[in-house]
Amino acid sequence: MVSILITNALTVNEGRSTHQDLLIRNGRIEAIGGDLSHKIADRIVDADGRALFPGMIDDQVHFREPGLTHKGDIRSESRAAVVGGITSYMEMPNTSPPTTTIDLLEEKHRIARNNSFANYSFYLGGANDNIEAVKRLDPKQACGVKVFMGASTGNMLVDDPHALEQIFTHSPTIVATHCEDSPTIEENTRRFQTIHGEDIPIVLHPAIRSEAACYRSTALAVELARRCNTRLHVLHLSTARELALLSSMPLEAKRITAEVCVHHLLFSGTDYRDKGNLIKCNPAIKTEEDRRQLVSALREGTIDVVGTDHAPHTLAEKQQPYLRAPSGLPLVQHALVSLLEHVHEGALTLEQVVEKTAHNPARLFDVSERGYLREGYWADLVLVDLNRPTVVDDQPVHYRCGWTPFAGRTFRSSIAATFVSGHPAFFDGKIDAEPAGQRLAFNR
Repeated sequence: MVSILITNALTVNEGRSTHQDLLIRNGRIEAIGGDLSHKIADRIVDADGRALFPGMIDDQVHFREPGLTHKGDIRSESRAAVVGGITSYMEMPNTSPPTTTIDLLEEKHRIARNNSFANYSFYLGGANDNIEAVKRLDPKQACGVKVFMGASTGNMLVDDPHALEQIFTHSPTIVATHCEDSPTIEENTRRFQTIHGEDIPIVLHPAIRSEAACYRSTALAVELARRCNTRLHVLHLSTARELALLSSMPLEAKRITAEVCVHHLLFSGTDYRDKGNLIKCNPAIKTEEDRRQLVSALREGTIDVVGTDHAPHTLAEKQQPYLRAPSGLPLVQHALVSLLEHVHEGALTLEQVVEKTAHNPARLFDVSERGYLREGYWADLVLVDLNRPTVVDDQPVHYRCGWTPFAGRTFRSSIAATFVSGHPAFFDGKIDAEPAGQRLAFNR
């Protein structure tokens, strides 16, 4: 491997921002210090005062492989991820076939081994009938067990109370949940169909995928976790009401943690009129007040992690009428720069962004030797220019689906470089030709 000396960087790590140099050798951080100019390296990168973060660990993506590769695959979506400063991801089981067996889980790892530009792990999917697979799972074999407690993914919905309790009781690792109450959603859909027929307007999506649907399901997950002593991680919170179910204790004291996604922090219900189905997602983007409360909860520690829930669909699929248009947004390419808007606005600090995107995912999932700027750790890094804007429409879109919900936006920061395990995966506007992602290891 090529050794790389990064000089004149503003390192942001473990609550501090410090002007330092950083030396990468054999894929790892060999040294961090105020002046490492005496160190010999094959390549020198002058950061010129730009911010150097540990790379984002995205705890929730849908890369669509196997079976749905007309929308995206591990190669295409991980390329987009490194352009966005994401160095590791955890991918969801609702592929075709769904990842509900150990063999299918390992097949995904085999695909990623030769194709992923970022580091990777995969969730085993919980189902009504696969409790034996959950019990057999080696906790080092997967990032977690994913349970869909809402009508979002067809045959992966776990709606049998006994199956839910079995998964929550016997999962050998963290249980991550999608929480929406299906009967509430179905009742709301029928009610609006009596008014609008099959032509329901997109602005009613948050009334169908309602606050009540989210709260009822999240409350059930929290109650189950407390009763079964489950390590629970609630994904993509979308309402202020759900925050009352959570705690702002330090992360290490929590058995129940939560994630918010970048689109729920940036968009609100007023954006449906302009964006339409392009921002249709489950759970739905809610009100401006919900958005503000989610940002506050992130800042105050009630929400622990920021992810993307990256979920590409083709533009043709999205342009169908509301009831037929699939839910999900492609997000990884602009996730970090969109989150940094909250720093520019004074709502978050750089140190909080690093904590929520790198440190906390590493701690929460017990990721080995990643998520921090520490000597001896893998060199997963992102170099961020806080003063150079990203004009979204001036960039190529790297997703297979070919579109982004951020069209027309200008973000005030940009990604200058992304290093994956010491390899310059994205540098000077170019993606390296060779995938360098590694399988994530876990200290469990």
